[in-house]
Amino acid sequence: MAEIDYEVEYNNRARVPENPSLIAGWARDAAAYRARCKPRAIAYGPGVRNTIDLFPAAGEGPIVVFIHGGYWQALDGSFFSHCARGLNAHGFSVAVPSYDLCPDVTVNDIIGQMRHASRELARLGRPLVMSGHSAGGHLAACLLATDWAAIDRPLPKDLVVAAYTISGLFDLVPLVETSLNSALRLDQAAARSASPLFWNAPVRGSLDAVVGENESAEYLRQSRAIVDRWGAAGLPTRFGVVPEANHFTAIAPLADPGSSMVSRLLQLVRR
Repeated sequence: MAEIDYEVEYNNRARVPENPSLIAGWARDAAAYRARCKPRAIAYGPGVRNTIDLFPAAGEGPIVVFIHGGYWQALDGSFFSHCARGLNAHGFSVAVPSYDLCPDVTVNDIIGQMRHASRELARLGRPLVMSGHSAGGHLAACLLATDWAAIDRPLPKDLVVAAYTISGLFDLVPLVETSLNSALRLDQAAARSASPLFWNAPVRGSLDAVVGENESAEYLRQSRAIVDRWGAAGLPTRFGVVPEANHFTAIAPLADPGSSMVSRLLQLVRR
């Protein structure tokens, strides 16, 4: 079998040359949505980036958390405010956290920050449905697999009731030999330790892992692998494909109240 070229498989910006215009579109759409629906800012830590934009809606029920991507080394939540539009239209609140970036912090530090953000959101007294794109999908899976009752200030075991990941990364080991690792600074052991694919499967909740139809074979493998492994351990799991989507367009359905992606998230928050 031919050796896999992980640099090619995981370099999404090279795979999608029009990515600058797509990212600029995120920023434009996000700013327009913030101007129309001003979020509530919630601090979860001392850093400038330790903040959550909460886009409240009138309905009760779980809060959906959307965690941004950028390979743990780029962007922040402000690029993705418009991803709250679809669920807000149906009366569900959406929280969009930011976090510190590599190489200033490690991937494990970021996992810890998202746990702190979740703990802060727990003060609102409502369960959480985790969602996330790319690196954010990795973080959403980590939060589903967290033993909330065992952390320093015990939280409800069912704080996170589901995770919906879009183009997620669950096995970080292939990244070690790529240029991405210049900022991540992972060795084989650290990469495996930070990979939810190798953690004990969650004992409650459910996992949906979807990926763009036009993404690399490795991205498709990653989502299938965690669905298969955690599903074999007894967790309800679903694999899905976003039709005709690449890595940057796979999140577009979140902004459409009538999309099948939003419909599935509605099932998760209503059950």
